[in-house]
Amino acid sequence: MRIDLHTHSTASDGTDTPAELVCNAAAAGLDVVALTDHDTTRGHAEAIAALPEGLTLVTGAELSCRIDGISMHMLAYLFDPEEPALLAERELVRDDRVPRAQGMIAKLNELGVPVTWEQVLRIAGDGSVGRPHVASALVELGVVPSVGDAFTEDWLADGGRAYVAKHETDPFEAIRLVKAAGGVTVFAHPAASKRGRTVPESAIAELASAGLDGIEVDHMDHDPDTRARLRGLAKELGLLVTGSSDYHGSRKTCVLGEYATDPEVYGEITRRATGAFPVPGAGGV
Repeated sequence: MRIDLHTHSTASDGTDTPAELVCNAAAAGLDVVALTDHDTTRGHAEAIAALPEGLTLVTGAELSCRIDGISMHMLAYLFDPEEPALLAERELVRDDRVPRAQGMIAKLNELGVPVTWEQVLRIAGDGSVGRPHVASALVELGVVPSVGDAFTEDWLADGGRAYVAKHETDPFEAIRLVKAAGGVTVFAHPAASKRGRTVPESAIAELASAGLDGIEVDHMDHDPDTRARLRGLAKELGLLVTGSSDYHGSRKTCVLGEYATDPEVYGEITRRATGAFPVPGAGGV
């Protein structure tokens, strides 16, 4: 089985619609794919309706969190999307994205970059506006050569010249909320140092004690030595190890199935979840 547990669609900052994403996942030879848009489950219904036969969809979301001033992302799988407390927290994070993006645009304008709100909205389309959309605007304007190059201290990285903070969930609270909604939690790309400061291993240990289920080890932002270190940490803390592409369509260079999750780990995730179940494909609409 080929299992990719971290992808994004146009419901957040990917470039594939949810329907396109599941069709592309099947074409890439995947057996299981998780749709984990940022702080939203809005793309799930479309993905389910278009799900090709032979492909299983894991519903999820990537939650924006912050601990000790460090931004981190929490993958949440197979939770009840209508559970009120978790839904309210996701909406709080999502609603803060608009004033944040507008604030980044204002800072960029002060730096002489002629990006506009209309341009960012066009790029975001139906998705929840976020930093990657502002980064794409910088690429369009020729300010940076790629989206990744916008995430530096010169521009949009945490603490960068055009950075604006947004509401982010305490990860301990995120674990509690996801568990209460019957879901499973995995710390996404925990050692992706080129994105900014990373959470220390001591804090990961505390999160594990609080109920964190796993860490995403096999990821394009982790080199081989980092993956080996994280595997050792996961074994020490009794955490599941996942692998994923973090696919964003054409917005990033990663491809579907570039990294994958072991079928036994996937089975354990599904066993632990009580809020929702994986959806087997029925051939689409």
